[in-house]
Amino acid sequence: MKDLDIYLSPLGIDNWESPDEGSKWKDHVSVYTETFPDLANVKIAIIAVKEIRGSEFDSSDNPMDVDSIRKYLSHLEWYEHFPQVADLGDILPGNELADTYFALQTVIQELVKRDIIPIVIGGSQDLTYAQYKGYESLEQLVNLVTIDYKIDIGEVEDEMNSGNYISSIISHQPNFLFNYSNLGHQTYFNSEKKLRLISKMFFEALRLGEISQDVKFSEPLIRNADLVSFDLKSIKSYYLPGNILPMPNGIDGEQACQIMWYAGLSDKLSSIGLYGFNNDEKSIGAQLIAQMIWYFVEGYANRKEDYPKSNLKKYLKYTIQINDSEHELVFYKSPKSDRWWVEIPYPDGKEARYFRHLIVPCSYEDYQLASSGEMPDIWWQTYQKLI
Repeated sequence: MKDLDIYLSPLGIDNWESPDEGSKWKDHVSVYTETFPDLANVKIAIIAVKEIRGSEFDSSDNPMDVDSIRKYLSHLEWYEHFPQVADLGDILPGNELADTYFALQTVIQELVKRDIIPIVIGGSQDLTYAQYKGYESLEQLVNLVTIDYKIDIGEVEDEMNSGNYISSIISHQPNFLFNYSNLGHQTYFNSEKKLRLISKMFFEALRLGEISQDVKFSEPLIRNADLVSFDLKSIKSYYLPGNILPMPNGIDGEQACQIMWYAGLSDKLSSIGLYGFNNDEKSIGAQLIAQMIWYFVEGYANRKEDYPKSNLKKYLKYTIQINDSEHELVFYKSPKSDRWWVEIPYPDGKEARYFRHLIVPCSYEDYQLASSGEMPDIWWQTYQKLI
C-alpha cells in the first residue's frame, strides 16, 4: 500500500472546529490537520481536488471554497449507526494537469483496495477520467454512472476536457468499462448523433423528465454502478446559485439528495465524485452539497448487503417466458429490501470476465413489463453486451 499523505494536503486547523462530546459531524469525523488519520476502520473518505484546468468553461475566477462545504457538514447531526468517516484533505493542482490526474487516480486506487469509499469534491468533471483509471489495476470490468445535463462525449482526437472526457474513458486501453449510464440529460443540450451513439453501444440515458416524474427510476442504474460522477451543473441554479452555467431547469435539491442516498445504499458502489462546485455569496450551494454528502453517508449506514452473489436461495424467484422469444426471464426479489434483479444469460466461456454482471439490478416496473409480454430494455441491452 502506498502512503496516501504524499498526495494530500492537510486542512488548516483554523478551517475545522475542534471536536467535543456532542452529536455533530465534527465530533465524530477524523480530519487530516496535523497527522494523517488512521484508516483502519474508516469506510468513507472525503477528498477535495482543487483542479479546474480541464474545464470546458473559463473557470479562472472559480470560488470553489470547499472549506465552506466542510463548515456546513461539521454542524450536521451524526447518528450512532453511521460508518466511520475521514476527511483526508485536499489534492492540490500539480505542475501539469496530468500530475493531478495521477494523484487522484492513485488515491482512488488505494482507497478502493482498502474497501474505503472516496467522496471526491471537485474541480472540473474531467477528473472523472482519473477516478475511472483508479480501477484499472483491479482487473475487473466496471460500470460508470454520470448525472449530467448533457452527455460528455466528443471527438476522440480532441484534447480531453470536462465536456468530452467520456470519449477518453470509452476509448481508453486497456478497456475495462462494461456499462455507462447517464441520468438527467436535457435533450436540447444533446445532439441526435450523440444519443444514437449511446443507443448503439447499448448504454443507458435517462432523461430529466423521467427523474422529475419519479426519482426512483434512477435507483436500479445507480445500484448497478461501481463509480458515480455527479456534474453539479445538472442541478437547477435555484438550488446552486453559484453554477458557472446558470440552469433554469434541472435536478432539484431534494432529488439530488435522494440520488446520493441511493448511491450510498448500493452495496456495489465504491467511489463517487461531485464535480463543478462553485460557491455563491450566501453559500446555498455549499449547504446543499453538505446535505448531499450527509445523505450518502446515511444511505451507506442503511446498506442491506443483499446484492445477489453466488447464493440466490434466499431470494424470491420469478420466471417469465416472453411471447415470441426464445428467452426465459428470471427475476429475483430481495426479502430484505424488496429490490429487484434480473438474470442475464451469457455465452459459454465468458463466465469469469462477466460474472459480476450476470445478475443486473432492475425495477418492479421491469418485472411488470416482462409479465405483460414485453422485453425490458435493461435485459436486452445487457444481453447484447455479453454476446
